[in-house]
Amino acid sequence: MRRRASLRPVRPVDEANYRQVLAAASLLLGYPDGELLGQIPVLTRVACGLPAPSRQPLERFLGYLGSTPIGQAAATYVDTFDLRRRCCLYLTYYLFGDTRRRGNALLRFSHAYRGAGLEPPRTELPDHLGVVCNFAAIVPDRGVELLVEHRAGIELLRQALHQAESPYVDVLDALRAVLPEPTDTDIARALDLARRGPPAEEVGLEPFAPPEYMGGRR
Repeated sequence: MRRRASLRPVRPVDEANYRQVLAAASLLLGYPDGELLGQIPVLTRVACGLPAPSRQPLERFLGYLGSTPIGQAAATYVDTFDLRRRCCLYLTYYLFGDTRRRGNALLRFSHAYRGAGLEPPRTELPDHLGVVCNFAAIVPDRGVELLVEHRAGIELLRQALHQAESPYVDVLDALRAVLPEPTDTDIARALDLARRGPPAEEVGLEPFAPPEYMGGRR
Protein backbone atom coordinates (compact mmCIF):
# COMPACT_ATOMS: atom_id res chain seq x y z
CA MET A 1 0.00 0.00 0.00
CA ARG A 2 1.41 3.36 -0.98
CA ARG A 3 1.64 5.89 1.83
CA ARG A 4 1.67 9.63 1.54
CA ALA A 5 4.90 11.18 2.77
CA SER A 6 4.75 13.61 5.67
CA LEU A 7 7.60 15.94 6.53
CA ARG A 8 6.53 16.39 10.15
CA PRO A 9 4.29 13.49 11.15
CA VAL A 10 2.21 13.86 14.27
CA ARG A 11 2.68 10.67 16.24
CA PRO A 12 0.37 9.32 18.93
CA VAL A 13 1.55 9.04 22.50
CA ASP A 14 1.40 5.23 22.63
CA GLU A 15 2.41 3.78 19.27
CA ALA A 16 2.51 0.23 20.64
CA ASN A 17 -1.26 0.06 21.12
CA TYR A 18 -2.91 2.89 19.24
CA ARG A 19 -3.59 0.92 16.05
CA GLN A 20 -5.72 -1.53 18.00
CA VAL A 21 -7.55 1.26 19.82
CA LEU A 22 -8.23 3.13 16.59
CA ALA A 23 -9.45 -0.02 14.84
CA ALA A 24 -11.73 -0.83 17.78
CA ALA A 25 -13.07 2.73 17.92
CA SER A 26 -13.78 2.60 14.19
CA LEU A 27 -16.05 -0.41 14.69
CA LEU A 28 -17.67 0.76 17.92
CA LEU A 29 -18.63 4.15 16.47
CA GLY A 30 -20.69 2.39 13.83
CA TYR A 31 -24.36 1.50 14.02
CA PRO A 32 -24.83 -1.38 16.51
CA ASP A 33 -26.14 -4.26 14.43
CA GLY A 34 -25.82 -8.02 14.67
CA GLU A 35 -22.50 -8.01 12.84
CA LEU A 36 -20.95 -5.63 15.37
CA LEU A 37 -22.36 -7.55 18.33
CA GLY A 38 -20.84 -10.72 16.89
CA GLN A 39 -17.40 -9.12 17.14
CA ILE A 40 -17.68 -8.33 20.87
CA PRO A 41 -15.65 -11.42 21.96
CA VAL A 42 -12.76 -10.48 19.65
CA LEU A 43 -12.87 -6.82 20.68
CA THR A 44 -12.93 -7.85 24.34
CA ARG A 45 -9.76 -9.92 23.88
CA VAL A 46 -8.10 -6.97 22.16
CA ALA A 47 -9.13 -4.61 24.96
CA CYS A 48 -7.73 -6.95 27.62
CA GLY A 49 -4.24 -6.53 26.17
CA LEU A 50 -4.26 -2.72 26.20
CA PRO A 51 -2.91 -0.36 28.87
CA ALA A 52 -5.43 0.77 31.49
CA PRO A 53 -6.21 4.24 30.00
CA SER A 54 -7.69 2.60 26.90
CA ARG A 55 -8.53 -0.84 28.29
CA GLN A 56 -10.87 0.30 31.05
CA PRO A 57 -13.20 2.52 28.97
CA LEU A 58 -13.30 -0.02 26.13
CA GLU A 59 -14.19 -2.83 28.56
CA ARG A 60 -16.95 -0.67 30.05
CA PHE A 61 -18.40 0.08 26.64
CA LEU A 62 -18.17 -3.52 25.46
CA GLY A 63 -19.91 -4.56 28.68
CA TYR A 64 -22.70 -2.11 27.89
CA LEU A 65 -22.97 -3.29 24.29
CA GLY A 66 -22.99 -6.96 25.26
CA SER A 67 -25.66 -6.55 27.94
CA THR A 68 -28.03 -4.24 26.05
CA PRO A 69 -30.76 -5.57 23.73
CA ILE A 70 -29.87 -4.74 20.15
CA GLY A 71 -33.01 -2.66 19.60
CA GLN A 72 -32.28 -0.55 22.65
CA ALA A 73 -28.62 -0.14 21.64
CA ALA A 74 -29.70 0.97 18.16
CA ALA A 75 -32.18 3.47 19.60
CA THR A 76 -29.49 4.88 21.89
CA TYR A 77 -27.12 5.28 18.94
CA VAL A 78 -29.73 7.16 16.91
CA ASP A 79 -30.71 9.36 19.85
CA THR A 80 -27.06 10.16 20.57
CA PHE A 81 -25.60 10.82 17.14
CA ASP A 82 -28.54 11.54 14.84
CA LEU A 83 -30.66 13.75 17.07
CA ARG A 84 -28.01 15.75 18.94
CA ARG A 85 -26.05 18.12 16.73
CA ARG A 86 -23.44 18.65 19.44
CA CYS A 87 -22.77 14.89 19.28
CA CYS A 88 -22.07 14.89 15.56
CA LEU A 89 -19.61 12.24 14.31
CA TYR A 90 -18.75 14.28 11.18
CA LEU A 91 -15.59 16.17 12.06
CA THR A 92 -15.77 18.98 9.50
CA TYR A 93 -19.18 20.02 10.81
CA TYR A 94 -17.65 21.43 13.98
CA LEU A 95 -15.36 23.82 12.11
CA PHE A 96 -17.45 24.62 9.04
CA GLY A 97 -21.06 23.81 9.88
CA ASP A 98 -23.46 23.93 6.94
CA THR A 99 -21.30 26.25 4.86
CA ARG A 100 -19.75 25.87 1.43
CA ARG A 101 -16.29 25.72 3.00
CA ARG A 102 -17.19 22.30 4.32
CA GLY A 103 -17.09 20.83 0.83
CA ASN A 104 -13.39 21.63 0.46
CA ALA A 105 -12.73 20.23 3.93
CA LEU A 106 -14.41 16.96 2.95
CA LEU A 107 -12.26 16.79 -0.17
CA ARG A 108 -9.18 17.04 2.03
CA PHE A 109 -10.13 13.76 3.68
CA SER A 110 -10.83 12.07 0.34
CA HIS A 111 -7.49 13.26 -1.05
CA ALA A 112 -5.70 11.92 2.04
CA TYR A 113 -7.26 8.49 1.51
CA ARG A 114 -6.42 8.40 -2.18
CA GLY A 115 -2.89 9.65 -1.46
CA ALA A 116 -2.41 6.58 0.71
CA GLY A 117 -3.68 4.26 -2.00
CA LEU A 118 -7.15 3.83 -0.48
CA GLU A 119 -10.56 4.64 -1.89
CA PRO A 120 -12.84 6.96 0.11
CA PRO A 121 -15.91 5.21 1.55
CA ARG A 122 -18.92 5.02 -0.74
CA THR A 123 -21.59 4.66 1.93
CA GLU A 124 -20.32 7.24 4.42
CA LEU A 125 -18.90 10.74 4.40
CA PRO A 126 -15.09 10.71 4.57
CA ASP A 127 -14.93 12.82 7.75
CA HIS A 128 -16.98 10.40 9.86
CA LEU A 129 -14.91 9.80 13.00
CA GLY A 130 -15.18 6.03 12.64
CA VAL A 131 -13.89 6.20 9.07
CA VAL A 132 -11.01 8.46 10.07
CA CYS A 133 -10.08 6.14 12.95
CA ASN A 134 -9.98 3.22 10.53
CA PHE A 135 -7.74 5.20 8.18
CA ALA A 136 -5.45 6.18 11.07
CA ALA A 137 -5.12 2.53 12.08
CA ILE A 138 -3.96 1.69 8.53
CA VAL A 139 -1.91 4.82 7.72
CA PRO A 140 -0.73 6.07 11.11
CA ASP A 141 1.09 9.32 10.40
CA ARG A 142 -1.43 10.82 8.00
CA GLY A 143 -4.44 9.52 9.88
CA VAL A 144 -3.34 10.90 13.23
CA GLU A 145 -2.58 14.25 11.55
CA LEU A 146 -6.20 14.42 10.42
CA LEU A 147 -7.43 13.60 13.91
CA VAL A 148 -5.16 16.22 15.46
CA GLU A 149 -6.29 18.84 12.94
CA HIS A 150 -9.85 18.27 14.16
CA ARG A 151 -8.96 17.84 17.82
CA ALA A 152 -11.23 20.70 18.91
CA GLY A 153 -14.25 18.96 17.39
CA ILE A 154 -13.29 15.62 18.92
CA GLU A 155 -12.90 17.27 22.32
CA LEU A 156 -16.27 19.00 21.98
CA LEU A 157 -17.89 15.69 21.02
CA ARG A 158 -16.31 14.02 24.04
CA GLN A 159 -17.54 16.77 26.35
CA ALA A 160 -21.05 16.58 24.89
CA LEU A 161 -21.13 12.80 25.41
CA HIS A 162 -20.01 13.28 29.01
CA GLN A 163 -22.78 15.81 29.59
CA ALA A 164 -25.34 13.48 28.02
CA GLU A 165 -24.06 10.61 30.19
CA SER A 166 -23.78 8.54 27.02
CA PRO A 167 -22.04 5.15 27.09
CA TYR A 168 -20.23 6.26 23.91
CA VAL A 169 -18.07 8.61 25.94
CA ASP A 170 -16.00 5.54 26.84
CA VAL A 171 -15.06 5.08 23.18
CA LEU A 172 -13.96 8.72 23.00
CA ASP A 173 -12.01 8.36 26.25
CA ALA A 174 -10.18 5.32 24.88
CA LEU A 175 -9.37 7.21 21.69
CA ARG A 176 -8.18 10.26 23.62
CA ALA A 177 -5.77 8.07 25.60
CA VAL A 178 -3.69 7.23 22.51
CA LEU A 179 -3.71 10.65 20.83
CA PRO A 180 -1.35 13.51 21.67
CA GLU A 181 -2.67 15.64 24.50
CA PRO A 182 -4.86 18.52 23.28
CA THR A 183 -3.10 21.86 23.27
CA ASP A 184 -4.38 24.99 24.96
CA THR A 185 -5.44 26.16 21.50
CA ASP A 186 -7.45 22.97 20.97
CA ILE A 187 -9.24 23.44 24.28
CA ALA A 188 -9.91 27.12 23.57
CA ARG A 189 -11.35 26.29 20.15
CA ALA A 190 -13.56 23.59 21.65
CA LEU A 191 -14.87 26.03 24.25
CA ASP A 192 -15.50 28.63 21.56
CA LEU A 193 -17.34 26.11 19.40
CA ALA A 194 -19.42 25.05 22.39
CA ARG A 195 -20.37 28.67 23.04
CA ARG A 196 -21.03 29.85 19.48
CA GLY A 197 -21.85 26.64 17.66
CA PRO A 198 -20.64 25.78 14.14
CA PRO A 199 -20.71 28.49 11.46
CA ALA A 200 -23.74 28.77 9.20
CA GLU A 201 -24.78 30.58 6.03
CA GLU A 202 -28.09 32.29 5.50
CA VAL A 203 -28.56 30.87 2.01
CA GLY A 204 -30.31 27.54 1.60
CA LEU A 205 -28.04 24.54 1.93
CA GLU A 206 -28.41 20.78 2.12
CA PRO A 207 -28.30 19.22 5.62
CA PHE A 208 -24.79 18.56 6.90
CA ALA A 209 -25.22 14.87 6.04
CA PRO A 210 -27.70 13.28 3.63
CA PRO A 211 -30.32 11.06 5.31
CA GLU A 212 -28.68 7.84 4.09
CA TYR A 213 -25.51 8.79 5.99
CA MET A 214 -27.25 9.24 9.32
CA GLY A 215 -27.04 6.19 11.53
CA GLY A 216 -26.05 3.88 8.66
CA ARG A 217 -23.35 1.25 8.46
CA ARG A 218 -20.00 1.82 6.83
